[in-house]
Amino acid sequence: MSPLASGALASLAAGLATGIGALPVLLRWKPSPKLFDGMLGFAAGVMLAATFFSLLLPAVEAGGPWRALVGFLAGVGLLVAADRLTPHLHFPGGGEGPSSRLRKIWLFALAITIHNFPEGLAVGVAFGGGDIAAALSLTVGIALQNMPEGLAVALPLVGEGYSRGRALFYATMTGLAEPLAGTLGAVAVVEAAGLLPYGLAFAAGAMLYVISDEIIPESHRRGHEFWATGGLVLGFAVMMLLDTLLG
Repeated sequence: MSPLASGALASLAAGLATGIGALPVLLRWKPSPKLFDGMLGFAAGVMLAATFFSLLLPAVEAGGPWRALVGFLAGVGLLVAADRLTPHLHFPGGGEGPSSRLRKIWLFALAITIHNFPEGLAVGVAFGGGDIAAALSLTVGIALQNMPEGLAVALPLVGEGYSRGRALFYATMTGLAEPLAGTLGAVAVVEAAGLLPYGLAFAAGAMLYVISDEIIPESHRRGHEFWATGGLVLGFAVMMLLDTLLG
C-alpha cells in the first residue's frame, strides 16, 4: 500500500476510535469525576510523548534543529490563529473566537475539528515520510488517546439534552477531521520530501498547543489534579514504550 493510502486509512482508523470511546454512553455508564479526569490526563500524556518521541525528534533528525523549530512554531501559530479567529464552543466552558449565529452543535463541531486536526496531520505526515513502523506506533497511540476524548465529547452532549444515540453519532463524526488532515499531511510530504521535517515539527507544535490550552486545563478543572497527573504519567509511559518497541 502506498504511503498516501496508508496515511489516509490509518488516520481514519485513529479518528474512528473516538466513536469507540464514546460507546459507554449507550450503556448509561458515566465514569466518576476522578476517573474521567485521569482518562483525560492519559490522553494528554500520550499526545505529549508523541509530540516529542514520534514527531519532534524525527523532525530534528531529518532536517536539523532550525527547520524543526520553524515547523514547530508554524504549527503553534496556526492553532493560535484557528483558536482565536474561528467561532467555536466548548461544553463546558462556553464560546470562543468571534461571535456567530451558528447552532451550538456546529460550533461544538468546529471546536473538536480544531482539536483533532493536529492528530490526523501527525499520522498522515508520519506515513508519508515512509517509516511505517514508527507511523504505526503513532497511530496506535493517537487511537488510544482518542478513546477518552470520544467519551469527553459524548457525555456533555447528553448533558445538553441530546439522545445517547445522537451523542454517539456526533462523537464519531468529530473523528472524521483526522482522515482529512491525515490525507493532507501525507500528500504534502509525499509530493515534496523536503517538507518532512517541517511537517513533523508542524504537527508537534499544533499538538502541544492543544495539550496545554485545552486538555490539561480541562483535566484539572474539577480539582482532581492528582488523578489527572497520574493519568498523564501513565499515558506518557505507554506512548514512550509504543514508540520504542514498535517504532
